[in-house]
Amino acid sequence: MKTARLHRNTLFCGIALALLASPAAFAQQTDTEDDIESLDAIVVTGVRGSLARATELKRNSSTVQDSISALELGKFPDDNVADSLSHITGVSISRTAGGEGQKVSVRGLGPEYTLTTFNGRILATDGAGRDFAYDVLPADVISGADVIKGAQASLTEGAIGGLINLRSASPFDRTGQHGAVRLEGDRNLMSEHNGGKLSAVYSNTFADDTFGVLFGLVYGQRKDRTDIAGNDGGWSRNADPNDESWLWGNTWGGHIDPNGNGELDPEEYGLIGPGQFRVGSILEEKKRKAFSAKLEWRPSDSVKVSFDGLKTRLDSPQVGYQQSYYPLYAPGRWSNLTISNGIVTDFTMDDPDPEMRLNPELLNQTEYRVVDTDLYGLNGQWKVNDDFTLSADVYRSTSRRHSGGLDSYVVLRMNQPNVARIWLDGGMPNVEATFDDGRDLIAGLANGQFGADDFNTHYFSLAGDNIDDRITGGSLAGDLFVGELGIDRIKFGVNRTDRRKARDLVNNSITGGADYYSGPNAINVGALGGNVISHSFTLPNFMSGVSSVFPRSFLAFDVPSYIAALQGYNGTPRPGGGAYDYAGAAPVWNPLESYRVSEKTLASYIEFDLSGERWDGNAGVRLVKTTTTAQAWDAQILSIVEFGAFNYSAVYDEPSSVYQESDYTFVLPTANFTWHFTDSLQLRLGAAKTMARPAVSQLAPTNTTESVSWGEFTQIYGGNAELKPYSARQADASLEWYFAENSIFNFAVFHKRIENQITTSWEPGQDIGVGPILDTDGNPVTEGPTLFNVMRPINGDHAKVRGFEAGLQHFWDNGFGFRAQYTRNWSKSWVDDEERPLEGIAPSVYSLGVTYEKGPWSLGATADRTDGFVTAINVLGGGYNEQADPITWLTAHASYAVNDRFTVSLEGSNLLDEENTYSINGNPLLSQGYYRYGRSLTLGLSYRF
Repeated sequence: MKTARLHRNTLFCGIALALLASPAAFAQQTDTEDDIESLDAIVVTGVRGSLARATELKRNSSTVQDSISALELGKFPDDNVADSLSHITGVSISRTAGGEGQKVSVRGLGPEYTLTTFNGRILATDGAGRDFAYDVLPADVISGADVIKGAQASLTEGAIGGLINLRSASPFDRTGQHGAVRLEGDRNLMSEHNGGKLSAVYSNTFADDTFGVLFGLVYGQRKDRTDIAGNDGGWSRNADPNDESWLWGNTWGGHIDPNGNGELDPEEYGLIGPGQFRVGSILEEKKRKAFSAKLEWRPSDSVKVSFDGLKTRLDSPQVGYQQSYYPLYAPGRWSNLTISNGIVTDFTMDDPDPEMRLNPELLNQTEYRVVDTDLYGLNGQWKVNDDFTLSADVYRSTSRRHSGGLDSYVVLRMNQPNVARIWLDGGMPNVEATFDDGRDLIAGLANGQFGADDFNTHYFSLAGDNIDDRITGGSLAGDLFVGELGIDRIKFGVNRTDRRKARDLVNNSITGGADYYSGPNAINVGALGGNVISHSFTLPNFMSGVSSVFPRSFLAFDVPSYIAALQGYNGTPRPGGGAYDYAGAAPVWNPLESYRVSEKTLASYIEFDLSGERWDGNAGVRLVKTTTTAQAWDAQILSIVEFGAFNYSAVYDEPSSVYQESDYTFVLPTANFTWHFTDSLQLRLGAAKTMARPAVSQLAPTNTTESVSWGEFTQIYGGNAELKPYSARQADASLEWYFAENSIFNFAVFHKRIENQITTSWEPGQDIGVGPILDTDGNPVTEGPTLFNVMRPINGDHAKVRGFEAGLQHFWDNGFGFRAQYTRNWSKSWVDDEERPLEGIAPSVYSLGVTYEKGPWSLGATADRTDGFVTAINVLGGGYNEQADPITWLTAHASYAVNDRFTVSLEGSNLLDEENTYSINGNPLLSQGYYRYGRSLTLGLSYRF
């Protein structure tokens, strides 16, 4: 009994998981899957085979883990890796434009608590943090993924929620020649846009199966549309002398004053009203290219060498056509107010002053996102003798996204007198306006009654950042067989990682260029000529599920034509003096939010694999030392100039460099124990200390006061190198019953106490050394210093996360099967002894899937639900939290194997036509955001050989 279990543990735990999790282990991962297939006779194709393989990996893992595997060579269960991971117990995802999965959370803890590796190597990221954006990686290059929720000393450190290791295929998964070609076409029923994808994979082994090659490629192109609405700056709330977190409020035109007496009366304390909101649609055209390769050489049973590479490009420019409204309160601007439960729910805007009336705006927002992600590595393994194996790995991972100055947020403002009404009724804010010449805003846009002459130039933000992330890693690992005193194996190793991340922000806000064509220097768009505003159009099915009143038609506003027209206007006299010169609005390097961060980590570990008559386990310790060097820039505000209502510009001193260095050392002990009641029933116990590093951007001492331009005087600090990593003491217990072939019931409980969790401090009314606001002639228009609200990331006291998860999976011989998962967690955090919600944690996540697979048919459907959760705290003072509402994502598939080579498939996504919605404290009157993606269908044809 002990000998059999020892052999099983050595085969599965020692090879499949303990080494898989180390950077040098991925060369052995495919051997493990081959062994699982041969020993348990699992069919490797189809949904049922994929789930069966994942179950076997879970059963033989060394710690608490869930996995998902490819349906067949080059075919992952979903088109997006994040979507596939969302079916796993305790995993939830966030979505990007088009509803595509992008960021992954484990056991409720947000993406910043999760680490993603590819074949055991850390993936570089194109964002400010470490959390990986899965939309840059086509699912076709993945053969499997493991969500490791426990901890081992041999695992790469940096995850508290979970470590997600993506696996690529090996030519030795199945020796000989194999390949597959797939064609897919998709259609979104809301947007009526189409897309397509070609993917292919080829593998072969040569020279008596001592050398193997595998190549893969993916090319895809699709159009997405996301209908959106939300607050572009938030709600206005009066100051509240009884609320220490909101003594100054955030109203911009003076406190909301329903009785017009100029005093903040008690009944007006904390009164909330609309600040600004927008509605529109984001159009995105995604192009994906990916190339992957693996070369493996196995000249003998004792030597394995492999080289693998991955190169991907995501080219996904976005264009957002939106209407924007700024009904910010100012004395005399609102009339006929209706107030309900401390919220202004209805008012009229009829002041004849051009700056006081509602000036509907045409907003064109573009995002230039081209991401290149590369990963190359060399791995070697040498079995020195029957008892000792050495393995080594070196790799380079890079991510590059250069969009500096290419993103736009450009606003044209209507210039015609009108009377408008804004009201709230539980959906999106309603807006209607009637112009003095008789035109109606909604009908006029729908009937093409508005043109260039009805608009003036206004806000002209050109921005974007250039991000380069480079990770160089290496490892050396040893595996020594002992076989005595209950010790099966001793694993030890050392890892070295050097990460260098640079961000250069390029924009025109720091020079005041965003306001160059606004206020008294605004130009009538009709005078610009060109094709700036060309025609009126309506998007199919736009906001079809929303009953609120607002325009449903758009004006085509082309930013490149606009820029060309502005450049052509050079030399025309400028009302503020001088002549127009586009160079005054051009984007430049902004040092205030740029940084360079270097992070060097040296880690070493030792781990013991143990076993007894009915038990096995492991215990070890990992020692981690990290040195961080950060560079940023700072510049003092010399003055603030007011150009008009809610239109300001800051003048900065010359920037100076800021350097910071820090280092820290962590000792991370781990222990895992499994008791086998029977061959089908086992109990896992685990305990560990884990850590997660701050986002790279939070290690740089950057700061910004960009909100000055629209009158919100807030200084936001990005971070500093002295921020401490999160650390957690965690414990897990998991009962697993494999009651039938490929069937499982499992129940797990977990507890994490997180120290130094990173949260945000809010310090209102701070004097940061800025004098009174000046007018364009340099005269003060305010008295005393200009006070700022200050936001900065800080280490909180601690947080607690505890919960349970349950899963059930079963297949019948008639082809039917199902799987169900449920995760529930409770979380709390404390900052200065004040209890707060822990942001970004969903209290419960659950899913239900049904399958039928028999003969040539494969059918299935899965519903994944994420309950509502807090996304940001204290957005309008203490206790006013932004929260995401619950969402259920339904997918389904059907495929038919025409013969052994051809298969036809049909897949559906978001079949319930769900949308993501956000609000403050769940109050439907205080909507924070709305995102609708629509249903999608994909038709596929595959050929394999």
